[in-house]
Amino acid sequence: MTTLTDPPQESFRLSMLLNDTRYRSYTFQFIALICLVGFIGWLVSNAAQNLEDLGQDISYQFLGESSGYDINQRPIAYDSQSTHMRAAIVGVLNTLIVAVLGCVTATILGVVAGVLRLSNNWIVSKLMAVYVEAFRNVPVLIWILIIFFIMTASLPGPSAFRGDDPSASMVLDAFAFTNRGVYVPKPLWLDGSMIVVITFLLSIVAMFAYRRYATKLLFDTGRLLPMFWPSVGILFLPTLIMFFLLGRPIGLEYPELRGFNFQGGIQVRGSLIALWFALAIYTGAFIAENVRAGIQAISKGQTEAAASLGLRPNRIMNLVILPQALRVIIPPLISQYLNLTKNSSLAIAVGYMDVTGTLGGITLNQTGRAIEAILLLMLFYLTISLAISAVMNVYNNAVKLKER
Repeated sequence: MTTLTDPPQESFRLSMLLNDTRYRSYTFQFIALICLVGFIGWLVSNAAQNLEDLGQDISYQFLGESSGYDINQRPIAYDSQSTHMRAAIVGVLNTLIVAVLGCVTATILGVVAGVLRLSNNWIVSKLMAVYVEAFRNVPVLIWILIIFFIMTASLPGPSAFRGDDPSASMVLDAFAFTNRGVYVPKPLWLDGSMIVVITFLLSIVAMFAYRRYATKLLFDTGRLLPMFWPSVGILFLPTLIMFFLLGRPIGLEYPELRGFNFQGGIQVRGSLIALWFALAIYTGAFIAENVRAGIQAISKGQTEAAASLGLRPNRIMNLVILPQALRVIIPPLISQYLNLTKNSSLAIAVGYMDVTGTLGGITLNQTGRAIEAILLLMLFYLTISLAISAVMNVYNNAVKLKER
């Protein structure tokens, strides 16, 4: 029912798409979208036609063919008779291993360096400043090569462990540091080992739940529960109890020198270690600056107010400063994780076979399928980057300031 004060309803006309300001912007955007889609379609059609004229149609059948080459670092079973698809999967796993190890290590180094750079101790703060400026202003490729050459030149060969070199000896009779890499014990999964693993995972969840409960109790009532030792107990005691109750279902296979090399255990190649530490130390320098900026963004009055309540400096940092600084730290931290993951493609410089070295290197050269291999590489890096962004954005939304 309309009243005398209601404006008359105007019927929609096609001319309003250009003449009416309410619809004009949508019209131009739609036209631009149609032109963009048409241009992309023309590019794809033109490329497909040119490839067809050259007899090079797009095909991924090569992924099912035998690869014919070996990969030195193999997280899963693989040999030269495996398919190119298997080789690509090994490369993907190698990339993910470096990315995960690098992100975790870089975060630890960055947070520690960022906090220590604000220390009142002049020597500590200047040492951290030297670390940050030295590593972030030198290309990461140079650091990868430096660490790799130091490892190969300074560490002894496996033959030195026969007793010829007194400085070459295994650490705890379990770890061997050689110029071919580091040999570490290999876990042996026996019956009941999965129960121990599940218990450990549940212990991690329980530890975080306890810490969250203790923090909430502190904020609600001011009652301070101990954090460190209860967290350690919750993390390890249930797993150890289950481990011994089930009769030690997880064993270790130690590396042993046989012939000219070590046998048994796990060989962590020097190329992986060089790439891992170089990326972690390089990215950690950038994260340290993000942490420093996040801490300095918090008002000094927050520290003074917490100190007036009798909180110790480490409690002030853990309970007051860092939780608020995370809102500033997390967004640029996401970019650093993405940069580290993409910089792992430099692995080919030290012979570490990541996905760029397998799919984008040997497989591409053997099959001649450059377009297909590059498209798969782009898809992988795009997928992993979007996954990292999605996970970190969820965490960022959890710690950001909630406004009423």
